[in-house]
Amino acid sequence: MEDPKNMPGHLARRFQQIAVACFVAEVEKAGFDLTPVQYAALAAIAAQPGIDQIGLAGLIAYDRTTIGGVVDRLVQKGFVVRQESPTDRRARVLTLTPAGKTTLRAIGPAVAAAQRTMLRGLGAQERRGLVRLLQKAVAGGNDLSRAPRREMAG
Repeated sequence: MEDPKNMPGHLARRFQQIAVACFVAEVEKAGFDLTPVQYAALAAIAAQPGIDQIGLAGLIAYDRTTIGGVVDRLVQKGFVVRQESPTDRRARVLTLTPAGKTTLRAIGPAVAAAQRTMLRGLGAQERRGLVRLLQKAVAGGNDLSRAPRREMAG
């Protein structure tokens, strides 16, 4: 039987635990109440103003059935506004509020600190190499995910 310490799935799960712990610790220390998924959603909405929830789910590789809860919490916090789509009355488009834009800018240093902390055991070249390999592994397995990342059309 293979030792889990040498299995990529086990290591990926452990690294995810570490990444979330680092993110939450740095964000809370900076006085914010935001999860990694909420941050990813804010950043994606900032990059694609007017995106709908299905597009947002694809862009951040999050499950379409639960993205609504993430958006609900961002709306409750006053960071995001849902509006009827000008092209499809069934769809709701998302935009950041001024408070959402301010929070996204202000939280940046804490997010950067979390990234440094989670990779603190690596040198600069190793950090770049790990990120490159993770990007390659994620791209190679994207279609295997329950929530594959999808690029926005247009």
